Amino acid sequence: MTPEELQAARDTVIPDVAAGGLSVLFCGINPSLMSGATGHHFARPGNRFWPVLHLSGFTPRQLKPWEQNELLTYDLGITNVVARATARADELSAEEFREGGRLLTAKVEQLRPRYLAVVGITAYRTAFDDRKARIGPQTRTIGDTRVWALPNPSGLNAHWTAQTMAEEYAHLRAAAQADGDTATS
Repeated sequence: MTPEELQAARDTVIPDVAAGGLSVLFCGINPSLMSGATGHHFARPGNRFWPVLHLSGFTPRQLKPWEQNELLTYDLGITNVVARATARADELSAEEFREGGRLLTAKVEQLRPRYLAVVGITAYRTAFDDRKARIGPQTRTIGDTRVWALPNPSGLNAHWTAQTMAEEYAHLRAAAQADGDTATS
């Protein structure tokens, strides 16, 4: 991608990979410019979402961003707190996060996944006005959907390695399996 192509993707909205009744709906902060340009979630080189998803046991192999729709076969999906693509998450306002939290709540109420997994604790805290939230299961539910906060897989989140992130993601996978989900086993 050229810098011009990436800049042209600013504010692009990419479709969710989602369906009703999923085991886990992963929720990114917002699409990167690379994701906006390609139409694929977590497409930026250096983003560790796809390797971590595999290392944690959610997928039998490491998927590529352009294979995102294959997630549905594993009873998984992807959405975002804020839909528009930016170069950096710090370009988003607190109000955009709060509005994103309201829209996400409505989406979860409609789709009814077993778990909503927000990948980014700061995004979760802002979107849901929960300043004390920690990585892991949250007390908040959206209807019957349990909410989980996971580490942000961005390469900029350097204090988490792919392995330590995979361990946190695996806790969610184990919880989903314990709830009787055989699709992720």
